[in-house]
This record gives sequence, structure tokens and C-alpha cells, in this order.
Amino acid sequence: MRLAEALTRRVPSVQSIRFTNSGTEATMNAVRLARAFTGRAKIAKFEGAYHGTHDWVMVSVSGDGKGSGNRRRPKPVAWSSGVPPAVLKHVVVLPWNDADACAEILEEEAAQLACLIVDPMMCNAGLIPPVDGFLARLREITERHNIVLIFDEVISFRTAWGGAQERFGIRPDLTTFGKIIGGGLPVGAFGGRRDIMDFYDPRKSGARISHGGTFNANPVTMAAGLATLNALTPEAYARLDALGERLRGGVTRLLAGTRRKGQVTGLGSLFWLHWTAEPLTDYRSAKPKETDAPMRVFVGLLNEGILTTQRGLGACSLAMTDEDVDRFVNALARVNARA
Repeated sequence: MRLAEALTRRVPSVQSIRFTNSGTEATMNAVRLARAFTGRAKIAKFEGAYHGTHDWVMVSVSGDGKGSGNRRRPKPVAWSSGVPPAVLKHVVVLPWNDADACAEILEEEAAQLACLIVDPMMCNAGLIPPVDGFLARLREITERHNIVLIFDEVISFRTAWGGAQERFGIRPDLTTFGKIIGGGLPVGAFGGRRDIMDFYDPRKSGARISHGGTFNANPVTMAAGLATLNALTPEAYARLDALGERLRGGVTRLLAGTRRKGQVTGLGSLFWLHWTAEPLTDYRSAKPKETDAPMRVFVGLLNEGILTTQRGLGACSLAMTDEDVDRFVNALARVNARA
């Protein structure tokens, strides 16, 4: 299949790939695969990270901090009613950007951990970048203990021709995809090391996994995905990087000259507006002190004809121009002036 060939060519860590209909399905299958491959039951994830809506990852995604434990030792907290207590016993929660704390927890739990699932850019928790060496430390620990390292690139794949793993120079064992690889149609995918993906091969002996789904790899979505990836050339990514840098630079200059305390994070075409002047290191530090500030800005920008998420996440696209970016910054200035 041409879309599979395109993805495996762009992402060297993906030697074999299977398609699903959403990012949730992709992470669900990747977690199951890691358990089958290792024979272990527990998974590890980061506090604040979102990986879809199946039970195993609907843990410690957001909340007010009650019962969530110490910053360096987060406790698993159900993100939704309906998540069984047994799930919480099998999910280890880690603090983002604290390599020593992560190492200590992972070493303790290593014998029971099937995988560590990581959004390398914390795309749904404030776009908090990893500090230098953090992802490499995770790779070293997981490799040493045979813990499957899963990169959730459902959003971060849009940041480079080969995704965030290309930008950061880390080779995970499995990768999950969504959104962008379907050209706007429902899609997901997961893939990685051939020896792990071989658990879906019925020709192999031993415990195998089945993977069904009526609309998996349906031809309409695959054609749309291939057309999208063909349009996303290295030159296109350079253009997206330039748009993102222009927007983030404009917002930074704007906020430096106003009374509103805020900052912007992001990489490539992605950005996130934060309404705090405190250093941003993890999910907890990214939570706004003024809880209504993100919604006020969202509504204000909406009234200016600009759509972001209600939390402050936004993205540039190839349809945009430098003028569009400048219009965003000017609109944000008017919104702030009215606040």
C-alpha cells in the first residue's frame, strides 16, 4: 500500500504499520501489543498527557490536583467515570521533564512495565517542550529494561517530515499516528519494530493478536492520506516552521509590551497561549492561575474570526500567509486590550 510505504519511508523506526480509524484505536492497539510482546501488565504515562479515550490511558490527564500526589510522584487518577479501579493499579504516572524522578520510578516498576507511552511534545498539556536530554534518558532506561517505548505522534507528526522523533533524534519502538495522515478523514495507525509488529502475523508461532475493523485502511481515507503526505514536502515543513516562528515571535513581543502576564510555547506549526509568567516545566506549572483566562481569550479571538482551542492550542497551515499570522497577533492585541 502506498500510504504505508510513504510512512515507513518517512519514519525509519516504523518498519511495519497497521491502520485504524482514530488515534484512540492506534494507542489502544499499541498498548495491547506491548503487553503481548513483553508479557507484562503495567503501562507508564505522563501526568497531563492525553492519548485517547480507552480506559488504559484515561488516567491523570487533567484535574484539580486533589488526590494526585506529589509533583515528583504523581498518583494515578481516573479522568472519567466508568474507569475501573483495577486500571489505576496498572498505570504508573510520571512527572514530565524530571529525569531523575522518572528514572527512579521506572527502575522500581521495570519488571512489571510493558511500555512507556510518550507524547514527545505534550501536545495536549500545554506544548511543554522536553528539556535537553530528557527523551534520551527515557530511551536509555526503557531500552535497558526491555520496556517498549511508544511515541504518540498523533499531533506531533505535523512538526517535521519524519515527525517529532526526527526533530529530537529519538528512535522509539512503536509510534502511533492520526489526524494528519488521513487528510482530514477518520484515521489512525500504529507501527514500529518488525519483531514487535510480527505478533499480528498469523504465520508466526506462539501467542498472536488479531486486529479487525470494517473501515481499517479503507481506500478513500488512504487516498486522502497519501495526497496529504505528498503535499507535505520538506519545503512545506520549512514554510510551516517559518509561519510558526513568526506567530510565536509576534505573540512574545506583544506580551512583553503589555500588562497581561503570558507566554507562548510551541514548535513547528503548533503554538499554545499561556496566561502565566511562571516557568513552564510540566502539566502542573502550565495550569493557568486565572482559570477563566483561556476561555476569555478563546471567545475574544472567536469574535475576531479566529479559531483556536478553548485551552489555547492552535496551529498554522499551508493555506495561511504571513499576513494571516500578523492578523492573528493584532487580533490578540485587541482581545488583551479589552480584558
